[in-house]
Amino acid sequence: QTRPLLLCHHQANNTPTVTMARLTILLVALVAAMATAFAPVPLSRTVSTTALNGQTRVEVKIGEGEPIESALRRFKREVNKSGHLMDLRHKRYFENSQDRKKRKIVQARIRKRLERMNARRMNQRRS
Repeated sequence: QTRPLLLCHHQANNTPTVTMARLTILLVALVAAMATAFAPVPLSRTVSTTALNGQTRVEVKIGEGEPIESALRRFKREVNKSGHLMDLRHKRYFENSQDRKKRKIVQARIRKRLERMNARRMNQRRS
């Protein structure tokens, strides 16, 4: 048995009544959906990747007729490449200089290993 969204049964006589809170929530959701549905498309469809006063901006150019899902995927990739989220993750808690130095050494080791693997892969493709 399914009930409509706006109806709830009163405890005493089990009659359906419309609550003001549910009606308000539905009205707010409807207005928000209409506002986003009819919002004008911005003329400039770019977001840029630059560091400005310690802030990071990531730019993704959206092609004409390109689905928003692929643009979001590219945006997420660019954010990951910028390393901004990793910095935020490390700055969430205090990290003393010794721990920072250890972390940087481990990161450099991983980066070097990936570079060696990519170089080896490129050499194998050439031969």
